[in-house]
Amino acid sequence: MTTQPPPPPSHPPYGNQPGYGQQPPPPPPPTTAPQGFGPPPPQYGHATPPGTAPAPQPPPTGPEFMAVDRHNSIVVDTDGVAFEDHGLSVDFPWPEIRSVHYKASPNGKSLMVAVVLPDGRFYECVVEARPRAQLGEWFGQLAAVLGYYRPMG
Repeated sequence: MTTQPPPPPSHPPYGNQPGYGQQPPPPPPPTTAPQGFGPPPPQYGHATPPGTAPAPQPPPTGPEFMAVDRHNSIVVDTDGVAFEDHGLSVDFPWPEIRSVHYKASPNGKSLMVAVVLPDGRFYECVVEARPRAQLGEWFGQLAAVLGYYRPMG
């Protein structure tokens, strides 16, 4: 009995197929951007050329007041008044504030600041002055800063 070799495959074996192994080089990149790409027309462009960052604007400046103890803080600055009480914080922007009041606590050891909103609601924060002489310094600083942002008149 004689065996015949199998018939040749109808397709070339893998690895010898066109497109495998050596491929033609990729086309060169275009020298100009396709239509619709590139910088925007002047009326839609940015004030700064692409690839450059705009010059940073300095934050608004003005006097600041800060009173801090181990649990609470009071900050008055260009943005408004901020209280922090045992980790909870609230910010009052100047346009939302009707008035700000402050006084010494009854025992004379703490600064008490209250923010009154236009609808009559008020919020208060108390910061302990340590040493006690700190309270007098805070009064002078706070009066100056509040006078800057909320001049009487």
